[in-house]
Amino acid sequence: MICFAKIYDIDEQPENDEVLEILLDIDPSASRAVLQPESVEAQELPQGGIVMYCTFWCPDCRRARNWLQEHDLEFTEVNISENPTAAAQVRVWGGGFKISPTFDIDGEVILNFDKEKLLQVLKEKDYL
Repeated sequence: MICFAKIYDIDEQPENDEVLEILLDIDPSASRAVLQPESVEAQELPQGGIVMYCTFWCPDCRRARNWLQEHDLEFTEVNISENPTAAAQVRVWGGGFKISPTFDIDGEVILNFDKEKLLQVLKEKDYL
C-alpha cells in the first residue's frame, strides 16, 4: 500500500526530519520503533564522566578521539553502530538524527565535534 509519494529533483534529497515527520503522520505508533527499537535488548549506557558516542568510520570521531587524548582526558567511547540503545539515545538528543560524535559530559550533551563548546563545558565541569 502506498501512503505517500513525493518526487524530488535528482540532486535533491529530503531532510531526515521531513521523512520522519511524514512517516510518523502515516503511523504515529512508529515513533517508539524509530527512537527505541523493541526487537533488541536495551543495553545500559555509561553514566558520568566524559562519554563519546561515535562510530569507527566517522572522521570527526577520529579527530575528537585524538583531541581528547592530546588533552589527557579519560573518556568512555560508545560505538553507536554496535549499540542500538546508544544509537536510539543519540537520535533523541539529535532530534531524530544520529549525530556523531555526540558527547555526554556529566549530563551536558554536545552534538558534533565543537571544540569551543567542548572546552567550555570541560572547564565548567573542572576537567581542564
